[in-house]
Amino acid sequence: MQGVHHSVFDDYPDGVIIAGADGVVEYVNPRIMVMARAEGDEMIGMHLSEAVPFDDLNGNSWYDSTRPYAGLNIRNRLSESSWWSPKGSEYLITATLVRDRRGGPVRRVVVSVRNARIRNQADRERSDLVATVAHELRSPLTGIKGFTSTLLTKWDKFSEEQRQLMLETVDADADRLSRLITELLDAARIDAGRLTLKRGPVKLDEVVRHVLTSVSGGSSEPFEISIKDDLHLIWGDSDRVHQVITNLVENAMRHGFGLREIVVRNQQHPDLRDGVSLQVHDNGPGIPVEMRQRVFSRFWRSGPGAGSGLGMYIVRGIVEEHGGAIDIQDAEGGGAQIRVWFPINEPDSMTD
Repeated sequence: MQGVHHSVFDDYPDGVIIAGADGVVEYVNPRIMVMARAEGDEMIGMHLSEAVPFDDLNGNSWYDSTRPYAGLNIRNRLSESSWWSPKGSEYLITATLVRDRRGGPVRRVVVSVRNARIRNQADRERSDLVATVAHELRSPLTGIKGFTSTLLTKWDKFSEEQRQLMLETVDADADRLSRLITELLDAARIDAGRLTLKRGPVKLDEVVRHVLTSVSGGSSEPFEISIKDDLHLIWGDSDRVHQVITNLVENAMRHGFGLREIVVRNQQHPDLRDGVSLQVHDNGPGIPVEMRQRVFSRFWRSGPGAGSGLGMYIVRGIVEEHGGAIDIQDAEGGGAQIRVWFPINEPDSMTD
């Protein structure tokens, strides 16, 4: 029996134990031998109840609880669940019950065992994410609640100017809350692969100029703009492209010690696809190589005045949904250079 399963399970990443109709172990793969610290063929010939010595938190054994050879005769699978080893480590165990015919006796039990550490880490990450989101939402809500409660109870004690200032603060906090919720929804859509694009022709140079006009109005620092002639027309979601460029420019101005230069030009991708690239250079100290991928992770922040930490995560999601690419490099003369490339993506019907 061991030779029969060699090529299938020897390299399997999870532990595998196969027992015959009598419950005696006929095969174990190398992974389960490592987990059990077994030597040689010592597990071969064991009864399945000994080879899977796992209990639940109440001390009930896996074998007695699941009764793989008894129970309903239409069962063909035992759902994955958590069990604990004698040393207290948590494992996820599932099994297939092989029958020659529906309702017939179990001829073979194939047990899969894997460490629960990765799942637990994912659970912790989800918990951390929920805690972070709750904190981000609570911050502006605290300001809104504080000012509205004060105004409701002490309206007559404030002057018209004081009330105006407090309402302006509430309005700003409400805008911040709305932006955060929008970013959270975008991040969730990207996670789920459900970010939809309303595609149409986009002139990247026009979008860049519009963003610079609206975003850089309060900036006193000069910067250079280099937009090449005869740019390709790209097909994408104009609003989403606008969102990408706005985020990159605002990041450079707020967190990159000012915008130094923007370059827009036609550029061919290494896979020979034509497209348009946008390069945003800032005056900051640059981003270390080891941090350049972390910049695109959720809730990554750096420096004072950092936002929600979702901006660059959403930027990458939008760019990749367009079939484009984004990377971070060192700019000439110092600072960071963030380069975004969009493919033309012209619909087939336009080329007929």
